[in-house]
Amino acid sequence: MFHVYTLKKGSDFSKSLVGEFKDFEEAMNCAEDAISGKDELQYIVEETTGHVNSYGDLEVSVVAKS
Repeated sequence: MFHVYTLKKGSDFSKSLVGEFKDFEEAMNCAEDAISGKDELQYIVEETTGHVNSYGDLEVSVVAKS
């Protein structure tokens, strides 16, 4: 599963979920559309496998970032 987030440049606390997708191409299209024309935003696409760490947090890998 792929999660798409937008993030204001220069801020680590403005991460907003845009959508969840099973297909990477759909996730990338959504990510690019979400920041289109908005210079202050960047996108992050994370992949999840369903595994959790010892704290119960979902393990994620960043697969794309603008």
